[in-house]
Amino acid sequence: MNRKLRMGMIGGGKNAFIGAVHRIAANMDGLITLTAAALSSDPQRALESGRELFLAADRIYADYKTMLETEAAKPASERLDFIVIVTPNHVHFEPAMLALEKGFHVVIDKPITFTLDQAKQLKAKVAATGLKLLLTHTYTGYPMVKQARAMVKAGTLGEIRKIYVEYPQGWLSTPDEKDNQQAAWRTDPSKSGKAGAMGDIGTHAANLAEYVSGLQIDRLCADLNIVVPGRRLDDDGAILLKFNNGASGVLIASQIAAGEENALSIRVYGEKGGLEWHQMEPNTLLVKWLDKPAEIYRAGAGYHYQSPFMYKNTRTPGGHPEGYLEAFGNLYRNFAHTLMALADGTTPTPEALDYPSVEEGVRGMAFIDNVVKSAQSEQKWTKFEI
Repeated sequence: MNRKLRMGMIGGGKNAFIGAVHRIAANMDGLITLTAAALSSDPQRALESGRELFLAADRIYADYKTMLETEAAKPASERLDFIVIVTPNHVHFEPAMLALEKGFHVVIDKPITFTLDQAKQLKAKVAATGLKLLLTHTYTGYPMVKQARAMVKAGTLGEIRKIYVEYPQGWLSTPDEKDNQQAAWRTDPSKSGKAGAMGDIGTHAANLAEYVSGLQIDRLCADLNIVVPGRRLDDDGAILLKFNNGASGVLIASQIAAGEENALSIRVYGEKGGLEWHQMEPNTLLVKWLDKPAEIYRAGAGYHYQSPFMYKNTRTPGGHPEGYLEAFGNLYRNFAHTLMALADGTTPTPEALDYPSVEEGVRGMAFIDNVVKSAQSEQKWTKFEI
């Protein structure tokens, strides 16, 4: 392909946090250009937001349906390549389905849809169209997460026995829904769905545990809490896990852990040793051994232990942090390389195909359903069902 990919965006206008992050990530490698957008459900705000991003006037749209209809009718030399959806959860499904129907690849923020049934329908549509979908589970984009996954897959730790994953935040420790737009929709069941903290960050933790370990959650026992009075969705919870190889685990997700920022971390233990990674110190992977001292692995070019997947997703020399934006950028770069290979009639490399897709989206929605079901049940354990 001898040009940049053309991207259209739905949502992500003025004062929207995640839209700006997506635009930075998409732009990071010079492979993608934002070409068209419907940036808000408020038509005036959508137009103003498009102008502030210096989009061509005829490619700023007041609503996503008009954008998809108009862009689909353009000639191949002008047509968008993919659509990014960065709206609240309840406005994921319809734009994604319409984009696929119009022949566009899709990037979508997690959780993938509002309900599990919608996620299944979206999976069927992706299969029917043969188009690609990127689900932005950001934390799988970090180099040392990919190194951890490669070591587990290679059997370096032996059979996996135990997984701890925790995601404490403190930003919802007070009832500030009235003054904080991000808090307002995330704690509103009509916009967020049936889970609060578990839907917002618990899905990230579950995805990280499955990605690094290569295992899948098979059963779970959940406890969900509403700590802040008057809140309608869970803001705290803990889950006991059983994986499909017999390993056990614990997942904790809380948004009322006062003083915590974004302290996602994971520990994976096998027969021979363990791994430990912390999102707020992302360049470091601690490797612990049963019969010798622990080792510190660091991100950066040139280290002998690098897996090809870690190497391909490392951007800077040792000692330069590979952070949240770079991890986000890695997802976009891998997705872009996949689309470009397909456009050229070639097979994408395994490294290019290393991004979360619709299957992870369905499992994320199933995770939410099963956690809520378990928390409401008198039974100790709930079978993980999709």
